[in-house]
Amino acid sequence: MLTETRAERAMPDPANARGRSWWLPAFGAVLGAAVFLLVRDSLTDDGYISLAYAKNLAVHGEWGLVPGSPANSATSPLNVLLLGALTFVTRVAGGPHPVVALGVLTVFCGGVLGWAWQRFGRVLTLPPAAGVLGVALVLLNPFVLSAVGLEVLLIPAVLLVLTVFALEGRPRLFGVAAGLAVLTRLDLVVFVVVIALSTPAIRRRPWPAAGWAVLTTAPWFAVSWVAFGSFVPDTLVIKQLQAGVFAPWSFSTGPLMYYLGWPVTVLVSFLPALLGVIALAGWAAARFGARWPDFPALGPPAALGAGGILHYLAYSFLGVGPFHWYYVAPVTAAGTFGVAAFGVWYAQARQRRALRPGPPVLALGLTGAVLLSGAAVDVAQGVPWPSPVVFGNWASARDYASVGTQLGARLGGASVAGPGEIGTLAYFCDCVILDEFSDRGQAVGLVEKRIATAGPLMRLALRINYHWLDRSIPPRRADYRLVYGTGPATGPDSWQVQSAAKGVGHFTLSRVP
Repeated sequence: MLTETRAERAMPDPANARGRSWWLPAFGAVLGAAVFLLVRDSLTDDGYISLAYAKNLAVHGEWGLVPGSPANSATSPLNVLLLGALTFVTRVAGGPHPVVALGVLTVFCGGVLGWAWQRFGRVLTLPPAAGVLGVALVLLNPFVLSAVGLEVLLIPAVLLVLTVFALEGRPRLFGVAAGLAVLTRLDLVVFVVVIALSTPAIRRRPWPAAGWAVLTTAPWFAVSWVAFGSFVPDTLVIKQLQAGVFAPWSFSTGPLMYYLGWPVTVLVSFLPALLGVIALAGWAAARFGARWPDFPALGPPAALGAGGILHYLAYSFLGVGPFHWYYVAPVTAAGTFGVAAFGVWYAQARQRRALRPGPPVLALGLTGAVLLSGAAVDVAQGVPWPSPVVFGNWASARDYASVGTQLGARLGGASVAGPGEIGTLAYFCDCVILDEFSDRGQAVGLVEKRIATAGPLMRLALRINYHWLDRSIPPRRADYRLVYGTGPATGPDSWQVQSAAKGVGHFTLSRVP
């Protein structure tokens, strides 16, 4: 592992680099805009949960899925805070526009990816193609694009920034990026720890990085623990209890489950990560098994790839279901290391006669071919997408929007028990639609159930997390109930919908006796 001084010496002259530094962030931003236009009409129900939170925050200043019902079911606080702030800005145009805010955030994340790869290229002397592949690795991945609206673009963006600051040996900025990573998803702490331990400048003097990480995260976690009754969003408990929905499949076997339904999509989405794992094994063997003076400084990128493997193992241990967006962090992290390793291999081959450039060119070319295949899968879904490539909701986003709009007018201020998928309905309904994601009283019951069935360590962690939870909150009583059924709609207060995953179905509204 190289020291910070060697890494700095590897950088090109800043005056010459500045003139070339704009194109890769611009490429990322433009590609981000293109993929947003591709997917914007097909967002998943869980994506609309984030948008409903952002809308409620921007309009009412409340943290919750529906107005007047505080909740803590937003998995990514940073994603909601950024979307909420951008949505608030869009109000200058006459009303809140969370989808526009999502487009801006998508473009921004694409630009950040490009910026991070530009910095990688300066430190590691990567060929320009590596940066292009690294950005495309995220923005063309069908699994990633099938969950836009969630934090799936924020995750790789913040992890790459974290890795950049580790690679450049900048502990304070690393600490800020670490805090942002934890605010994006608490489980990203796995990457923070592994990358910090791989970086001499941070490992030897951890306090500046730790201090800035605490300063970045403490305000949110203090408010969340006291005001909302938990550090960790309720979605951890909710998703753990929903794991049985996928039985007999689990997170660890989820890729095989998806392969049986979408074989080509899984191959083009996961192959770059597999190449990254192979590259990581090869790097480890060369790094620790051979004597090579001035070995390339790949410690932090290698730690990013290793963090992806550990993240996969941690999720397997947590017992959550194989929701497809859960694979974004390990897949993009491992794939990112693969591209970086192949790029460094090519750069070294050009400098050392003992190495041949053919194998790294082949590895980069294979990665590029897989990414182009991913782009072909994306385009084959339709332009723009009528539904995500990986999809399981009961209705398309368009049909959900229609039902939600009509439902809000039909209820006239009354409340309704949700059918099980609530995000898109809540976004378009602007009504009180209740389930465990929007009603903290229902969530409290699930928390108590999970604590009662957890093992000793998980039970202790949950008790600490929910120490300040107000367990006296009762579930809210709904005036109506909305139920999903298969087949065409029949009778009054019934809306027919279509789903690429489920076919024709309908929602029926009935009054609760």
